[in-house]
Amino acid sequence: MRSKKLFSFLLVFCFILVFYVLTSQGLPAKDADEQKLLQTFHSISSHKLFHYVKELASDKYAGRLTGTEGFNASAKWVVSHFKKWGITPAGDKNSYFQAFPNPYTLIFKDCEVYLHIPQKESVIKKYYRYENEFIPGSTSGSGEVTAEVIYVGYGATAPELGYDDYKGVDVKGKIVLMEREVPVSPDRDPELFKKWRPYSFHQYKLENAVAHGARGMLYNYGPIGNPNNSYSKDFIYSHVGSVVVADVFSGTGLKHSDVIGKIRKNLKPFSFVTGKTFTIKNTTEHHPDGIGFNVIGILEGSDPVLKEEVIIVGGHLDHLGRCYEIMPGANDNASAVSVIMGIAEAMSKCPVKPRRSVMFLCFGAEEQAVAGSKYYVEHPVVPLEKTLALINMDGVGCGDKIRALAAKNYPDLWEFVKKANEKYIHRVISPSYFANIARPRLDAARFMWKGVPTLSFGVSGAPSYYHVTKDTIDTITPEILEDMAQLLFIAVLDMANQDSLEFRK
Repeated sequence: MRSKKLFSFLLVFCFILVFYVLTSQGLPAKDADEQKLLQTFHSISSHKLFHYVKELASDKYAGRLTGTEGFNASAKWVVSHFKKWGITPAGDKNSYFQAFPNPYTLIFKDCEVYLHIPQKESVIKKYYRYENEFIPGSTSGSGEVTAEVIYVGYGATAPELGYDDYKGVDVKGKIVLMEREVPVSPDRDPELFKKWRPYSFHQYKLENAVAHGARGMLYNYGPIGNPNNSYSKDFIYSHVGSVVVADVFSGTGLKHSDVIGKIRKNLKPFSFVTGKTFTIKNTTEHHPDGIGFNVIGILEGSDPVLKEEVIIVGGHLDHLGRCYEIMPGANDNASAVSVIMGIAEAMSKCPVKPRRSVMFLCFGAEEQAVAGSKYYVEHPVVPLEKTLALINMDGVGCGDKIRALAAKNYPDLWEFVKKANEKYIHRVISPSYFANIARPRLDAARFMWKGVPTLSFGVSGAPSYYHVTKDTIDTITPEILEDMAQLLFIAVLDMANQDSLEFRK
């Protein structure tokens, strides 16, 4: 009995001794690298990332409209962290900034929309509530227009399609009520949509209304803010919602939903004189010579050959500015910049260095016709043929479920993210296909059109707000910021350290 106990004791002692020798001599190289990787992985903190969002969404940056001092200050703040972490500048003249032309318009508080209601020998003015019922057009001219409203459907003049919303109505000097998009869907009939696509752009709609002599526009769009439009000095417009649209249609004998249904079904215009008089008043200041910036930093790869190739981690830094209240843009898109910063810091401090170069790219003017990424792909810092992938993020701060747009376009690229999620994060991620035939709404669209493989991430599962004043720090889910940063830190580092990568196939 005593000998059995002694044997057991010796067995345990030997096990402990072997364990001690192994750990004191060091782990195998692969396991040691993973241990270092995980130490850095766990250093990514939701508290720090939340602080970054809070900073960028604060009033000091006034909504980060590209071209304004608020945007420039936010860009300098991001750069101050890149410098601290040793991220190399990759913009113009050895700076972090890539400049591009970017006109912008400032919106001031003296804005209103109201309906004139005849009442015996007088007129009652029905004023609409800011944000709930109207938001000033973010590129509106400055001034006031009072006129009859003409309904012009989708505002399209497309002779090759046998379609003209302005046929049979005279809009000279009038206000037009117009729908956004076009009456066909890119999802239901992609080939037909391609023919209609040029008429879906906000810029086209505004310019066509001006060409027909209209003085103002009630744009059935939200109401949300949106600086993605053209500017015409004497054209006054605001975005409106269902309350204003219902008042325009009231008493006409027509229902808005029925009219839209007929246009979509028959692809024939249904424009008419409404008999309603509205006033639109906006106070604005246009800056045609504005300059925007992309913020670009690179962590150079450690391999003398592979460092010529780059993986981009990107998202837009800008938001809407004031319209006329500050639009904070916490989720859209301070959340993504926060995650980019988290990945940049982790990679700069991680003992396991990427063999390929990793670029951290914060786009300007995404909200203004996706102009920053358009400029970048036309003036790339690293040749696009050496750009292996863009990992893009837009609205990754509210919720617990992740969407991976274009994952089914690029299954080999998606596999790195899927693998990292299954091993370390365990979030619900929904991969999807991205046809990318509509007008560009994401920076990723610009890269895909140039043949650069992309994944574009968003988050859902909690209340969030789009292009309104309620997109604040109060809506942010800190834990999802941490998981996004950890997920992409692992996935991108894994890609960067492969012997070969080919996602374009």
